[in-house]
Amino acid sequence: MHGTPHIVSDVMTQTVAAVGRGAAFKEMVQLMQDWKISALPVVEGEGRVVGVVSEADLLPKEEFRDSDPDRTTQLRRLPDLAKAGAVTAEELMTSPAFTVRPDATLAQAARTMARAKVKRLPVVDALGLLQGVVSRADLLKVFLRTDEEIAEEVRREVVSYLFPAPGSRVRVEVADGVVKLAGQVRDTSLVPVAARLIRAVEGVVDVDFDLTRHTDPTGPGDALGDDRPRAYGGLLPDGDPLTDDAETAETAGPE
Repeated sequence: MHGTPHIVSDVMTQTVAAVGRGAAFKEMVQLMQDWKISALPVVEGEGRVVGVVSEADLLPKEEFRDSDPDRTTQLRRLPDLAKAGAVTAEELMTSPAFTVRPDATLAQAARTMARAKVKRLPVVDALGLLQGVVSRADLLKVFLRTDEEIAEEVRREVVSYLFPAPGSRVRVEVADGVVKLAGQVRDTSLVPVAARLIRAVEGVVDVDFDLTRHTDPTGPGDALGDDRPRAYGGLLPDGDPLTDDAETAETAGPE
């Protein structure tokens, strides 16, 4: 297989707004507004990421601006109260920052975002130096691939390996990212493998199958000793019903 999955460096934004430890509160609010972003990496030295300031870090200052929280609230929300009184990036930032490497897959970046419950991740090299930022919207760009692109990759990277002609005859159809394989295959035991591989193709929304088992009518039958076609609709069939009435009558035997 020679697929080339997208990695973070393929979709990340390289021009990044960042601040130093001493950045002032209003400066950060202004940068987020100007750049239309929800978080800022905090860097030091030559660009090593030491933390992130997000909108969530800034909001406590407004939340507690005109209130005097009771004792219970003070104990329960000590970190937020501390941020309400903070005025610099160093006081406000979440540290250490959740980051991702440029060569990480988009799936790895998505899992990191989900675990950290963040919308953006600084992209750093092996030394921790800032290379860019990847957002949720960036990770979703793979779903902008055309149906034709997806179909071509499925044919090239999955069907040609698992179901080569002449033993199999498979059509690949893609509509709105949903892949459908239809036709005949020699070995239906490979269909679950195909399902996993197709779902790994970037831009695929779902997979469907309309396949039957193909056999050579002049030969002795397939490896299972059964020379009849079998329908496959997503899972290996529990039974093996005959669909031809005449053949059913012929094989049914006397009652």
